[in-house]
Amino acid sequence: MSSQKMVPSLVITWVAPPILAILLAAIPAMAQNGNRDYTFLIGSGFLCDTGDSSACPGVVNSVQGDGYEMSGAGMFSTKNKLVTAAGTFTHKSREGNALERGVWVSSELVSFESYGIAPGALLQMGAAFGPPQFGRLPMLAGPMPAGGLAVLRIRLLPMRGASKTALLQVNCALGKAPAERQKEVIRLAFEGAGGEFNEEVSGRTMLILARSAANPAPRPPATEGETNPSPAEVQQ
Repeated sequence: MSSQKMVPSLVITWVAPPILAILLAAIPAMAQNGNRDYTFLIGSGFLCDTGDSSACPGVVNSVQGDGYEMSGAGMFSTKNKLVTAAGTFTHKSREGNALERGVWVSSELVSFESYGIAPGALLQMGAAFGPPQFGRLPMLAGPMPAGGLAVLRIRLLPMRGASKTALLQVNCALGKAPAERQKEVIRLAFEGAGGEFNEEVSGRTMLILARSAANPAPRPPATEGETNPSPAEVQQ
């Protein structure tokens, strides 16, 4: 293998996994950060621990038969449209041969449609809230699963060649998902003449909503002393 081919290969092998691992390890903290409403997974993290081989990675094809395999994680804010996300991708031919590999990053949320929260979703899946290092987060007091359709603008950085920009749709069919969006899927549409990949194949997605964003903790009722100040307090 030439040195020109080895360098990008090493980038994917040694740089992409740590980036993804950092994002995955930070999910509990992200979900409680008021600057980011949602965290999400695409064919990665604890979604891969269910024993279902079709859960990871996320796979989507074009009408021509070629497709993209994608994994990743991140967080986004519905208020300022900011995204912090990264992952890996592989572009495969109809025959299953790898045409291109690389990493993808995102910093922009194009749109988001919420389907609401789904408190019992992880229990129904039979999955813990993340691998052992995450611990089990309290389902009623902390972050919880939610459904929605997020559209991210991503940049794909291949091992060779120029970068590409695309819109990545991430659909998590929890909560009150519309009838036409009852599958956890991804879709990919390249800007320019890059083509569209709309035929969902497999993969799992997950959205996690920060509890503070879903239902702010109510203030405790005022005590009698707070509502009726003492004479001394009035004189002051």
